[in-house]
Amino acid sequence: MKGALLVNLGSPKSTSVSDVKSYLNEFLMDKRVIDTPYLLRAFLVKGIILNTRPKKSAEAYRKIWWKEGSPLIVLSERLTEKVNQKTTIPVELAMRYGQPSIKNGIQKLADKGVTEILLIPLYPQFAMATTETITVLAEKIIKKHFSNITLTHISPFYNKEDYINTLSNSINNTLKKVKPDHLLFSYHGIPERHIKKADITKSHCKIDGSCCKSPSAAHKYCYRHQCYETTRLVAKKLNLKEGDYSVSFQSRLGKDPWLQPYTDKTIDLLAKKGVQKLAVVTPAFVADCLETLEEIGIEAKQSFHNNGGKDFTTIPCLNDNTEWVDTLSNWINTWNKNN
Repeated sequence: MKGALLVNLGSPKSTSVSDVKSYLNEFLMDKRVIDTPYLLRAFLVKGIILNTRPKKSAEAYRKIWWKEGSPLIVLSERLTEKVNQKTTIPVELAMRYGQPSIKNGIQKLADKGVTEILLIPLYPQFAMATTETITVLAEKIIKKHFSNITLTHISPFYNKEDYINTLSNSINNTLKKVKPDHLLFSYHGIPERHIKKADITKSHCKIDGSCCKSPSAAHKYCYRHQCYETTRLVAKKLNLKEGDYSVSFQSRLGKDPWLQPYTDKTIDLLAKKGVQKLAVVTPAFVADCLETLEEIGIEAKQSFHNNGGKDFTTIPCLNDNTEWVDTLSNWINTWNKNN
């Protein structure tokens, strides 16, 4: 029997400082998130970050928390429920950090008699700190606790035609209403060193503005290339004119260089240059979360206004969008039929 497991990032149990601290500890101690030797990582996380960041993060979560709980969890649950109604095999939900855990999700499928699982990390683009950490942990759990289950995972879907169509249609639904002067594609940032670590050629990725455009085997694991390719394909689909849209990266942590241009600086600059109506879409996420609702929807919006901008629109993530439900369901049903 087959089943599918959808996996997203995760969320604290609540907005209490203690729950946020516990969540951040699990998240930031992942060696694929902060990729330094264990002792240095422990010093940075437990000695510095967890003594300062949880209170601030808890306040940010309180601004976007729903009555039902974490928006990311609630939206992911709604998505899973709707996908289950359109698939011929059982589908469960898990989070890389926090609850429901990946082990819990696999156990639920195993309890239903599932012996083959399709793992779907809910990230369009590949990154060490997203797709890879989910896949590695799931394989480790399977090997240790569920030796009778086989695991298959889908590749990043940043350039899949049906995903691009779904994303483009979702964006266009907003663009038709607000008609912005500029559309900003804001992707979650990662340290530049992650790009170079993931380069299987060990030489192609120079992050110089041209390597992402030159064909290479490195693109299979290059987050930056995949972000720009998602943007290019959507822009083509929507007939966007060059100059009317741009790409930036948000949510940097620490002092090491992260992918640029930075979203906060880009938004301020656009406002200062006279952009009055700005729309921001966040295609690194498929469900709205702290980074989209608070960082963009509240903080970035305020900064845009402070720098002279007038109308700021945050384009929703795909969430439980009907077309996205259909796309995911089709991937699962096709896998079930052909494998």
